[in-house]
Amino acid sequence: MKERVTNPDSLDPISIAILQNALRSIADEAYLALMKSAYSTNIKERHDHSIIVMDAKGRIVAQAERALPGHVGAALGVLEAIYERYDESEILPGDIFITNDPYKGGTTHLPDVNIVKPYFVDGRFLGLICTLAHHADIGGAAPGSMSSHLTNLYQEGIRIPAMKLMREGELDKDVFDLILANIRIPIERRGDYFAQIAACNLGERRMQELAQSYSAGVLEAAYEEIISRTAVRIEAALRRIPDGVYRFEDVMDDDGFGAVNIPLKLEVRVKNGYPTFDFTGCAPQVTGNINCTFNATKRVVAYVLKALLDPDIPTNQGMFDCFDVIAEDSTIVNSTFPAAVANRSQTSQRVADMVIGALAPALPDRATGCSHGTTVLAGFSGPYSKNPDGYVYFEVVAGGGGARATKDGKHGVMVHVTNTSNLPVEVIEMEYPLFVESYALVENSGGLGKFCGGRGIRRIVRPLEEPCYFEGNGERFKNQPWGVFGGGPGKSGRFYLRHDDGRTEELPGKVAGLAIGKNQSIVIEAPGGGGYGPFSERSHDGLERDVRAGNYTETYLEIAVPDRFGPASREE
Repeated sequence: MKERVTNPDSLDPISIAILQNALRSIADEAYLALMKSAYSTNIKERHDHSIIVMDAKGRIVAQAERALPGHVGAALGVLEAIYERYDESEILPGDIFITNDPYKGGTTHLPDVNIVKPYFVDGRFLGLICTLAHHADIGGAAPGSMSSHLTNLYQEGIRIPAMKLMREGELDKDVFDLILANIRIPIERRGDYFAQIAACNLGERRMQELAQSYSAGVLEAAYEEIISRTAVRIEAALRRIPDGVYRFEDVMDDDGFGAVNIPLKLEVRVKNGYPTFDFTGCAPQVTGNINCTFNATKRVVAYVLKALLDPDIPTNQGMFDCFDVIAEDSTIVNSTFPAAVANRSQTSQRVADMVIGALAPALPDRATGCSHGTTVLAGFSGPYSKNPDGYVYFEVVAGGGGARATKDGKHGVMVHVTNTSNLPVEVIEMEYPLFVESYALVENSGGLGKFCGGRGIRRIVRPLEEPCYFEGNGERFKNQPWGVFGGGPGKSGRFYLRHDDGRTEELPGKVAGLAIGKNQSIVIEAPGGGGYGPFSERSHDGLERDVRAGNYTETYLEIAVPDRFGPASREE
């Protein structure tokens, strides 16, 4: 049997790398276990979940490789939230905690429920296994808990402070029953919660197996080294950004309650490789539920820096310690309780766009045209003959990726903070009383450029049972995704209602509880991505490929740029 390593000073670079990969492997295995044992399509098919390994200081040490960028750093603050209610002596082996309060740390909106298990080595509390999963409903005033008409956190669902769900291995049935009594489709929620508990137990078991080869002291020393090495690596990457001041402004379409073209401002100050992201001047928090907590804003900045500078940097605390974020209190990027935050990903997407836009002049080879810049939320709910509790179905429809310095943008992809999977038509129709009439790419939706933006997705859905209620929340429906360095904008997204008699009704970008019947269909079109570079520099071969591939119709190109794609150009 291999001798147990007990001396932290004996750790060498190879041992550190082995331990780092072991921790990531534990997170990855727990991620797959949760995905394969979950009940809901949101987790088992769309993969809207993450696994995070934390140390005893509440710092991220490892995160599952497939975890959502939007969940990077989302668990920060969970240990502090636990310590608000429990002394360290009350955290015992076999305990499992649950929380979803975005204003107390550990999550960024109520549907993301964080179920957390402490792990111990040599009798010493060494850290947490966090399982973060988006639940299709968390109660509140509307099915799915994401409706555009919700105006404060109380309406958005049950708020769970950091509390024990299991005590020394025994389920607290009173707590569990209270939670299930306040949410829709409790059988599905129960299955998902137990899947998270199982993933926690697996993560703890794997940590105990790791501890058979390394003592608590060695693991703690490895955590410090892993975090430190990531910090050193990202600091080196940050030095590629020239010193200076970079600014960018953008707007949110609306909040669904009359506020339109909501202003956002960013100033990035870089000095000696240390950036400060200053969001001073952003709009006050709004009535609608597109507000972001400070934690949500900071994690997006960390994600973008990783994506732009070094995508292979390990995801851990070292990513968050090498930059500053400034945001005024009670603003749309640093909201205060009880501001509604259910659709905070809309503003998170815009934060990502702004960081890329601001740094584009400094990193032209890394920057992209604006991607679709939204999480196009489409939700359906209602009674269901096969389930006495009815059904609640929510998904995010993918759009076009922004064009890159050397390539066109990708079609039909989730970008930035979402990055979930597109739900297969077969799964929708098998599990819900819905019929998908069409699932295709939106023609002419990518922005023109030397490299063109990707196309968005069109999904047409018809209910098979009545009544059915539609919830929609989209952005970039009024303000198009912009291009960079002369690239053209992507096409805006839209919702509209189609009747069997041929009539259509344009819907707003924020739709709440719209009743639709079996003789109607909802059309969901996600925006395209922005272009990169002037379209005049696009090659002739590229233009012909565009038409053959159906990216753009010949008529569209002739109208959009007649001097570039007209008959005269073809004769040259």
